[in-house]
Amino acid sequence: MIAVMDAMGHKQFMLAGHDRGARLAHRVALDYPDRVAKLAVLDIVPTLEHFERADMEFALGYYHWFWLAQPHPFPEWLINKAPEEWWRQHTNRDPSQPDLFHPDALADYLAAVRQPDMVRGMCEDYRAAAGIDLVHDTASRSAGHKVQCPMLALWGAKGKIARWYDALAIWQSYCSNSVTGGPVSSGHYIAEEAPEALLDWFGRFF
Repeated sequence: MIAVMDAMGHKQFMLAGHDRGARLAHRVALDYPDRVAKLAVLDIVPTLEHFERADMEFALGYYHWFWLAQPHPFPEWLINKAPEEWWRQHTNRDPSQPDLFHPDALADYLAAVRQPDMVRGMCEDYRAAAGIDLVHDTASRSAGHKVQCPMLALWGAKGKIARWYDALAIWQSYCSNSVTGGPVSSGHYIAEEAPEALLDWFGRFF
C-alpha cells in the first residue's frame, strides 16, 4: 500500500478501511506514522484484542476466523467444492436484506470466489491473522507503539462488535491521539447498509 501511494506521488494520505482492510490500515498507521494523516476503521477492534479476549461466544460468532486459518488445503478444498454457495451463506448475516450488495459488486465478489487462487489468498490472510500478525501486534504493543494520527472508529450497532466490546475505549488504548466515533445503525456491512450515515461521519472527520 505504501508503494502504491509512492507511485501515485502521495507522501501523506488519509486512510479508511473496513474489516480486513481496517486491520491493514491499522498496521500501515503503526508502521508509517509519518505517512498517515488520519485513520478510520470500520467494525473491528485490534486483532490482538479479539484473540486475547476470545471465549465461546467469540469462537461461535467468528468461527470462520479459526476455520479459514486451518492448514492448506483443507478450507480451500471445501470452499472450492461450492464457492458461490459458500460465499452467499458466509455473507448472509442479515436475511432480511437479500439485495444488500450492488449488482456490480456482487458480480465481482462471485467472480473472485470462483478463483482458487483468490480462495487460497483469503485463507492465507486468516492464517496470517492467527500467526505473524499477532507477532507484529504483540511487538508493537510491547514497544509502546501506538497510532499517532487522529482516528475514527465506527461499528455496526446491530453487529457483534457492539455486543462484545467497548470499542471506543479499546481503540483509545491503541492510540496516542484522539479517537472519535461510535455506532452506526447497521450490521457488519456499514457502507452497504448505512451509506448516508457513513458519509456523514467521513465528511466531518476527514
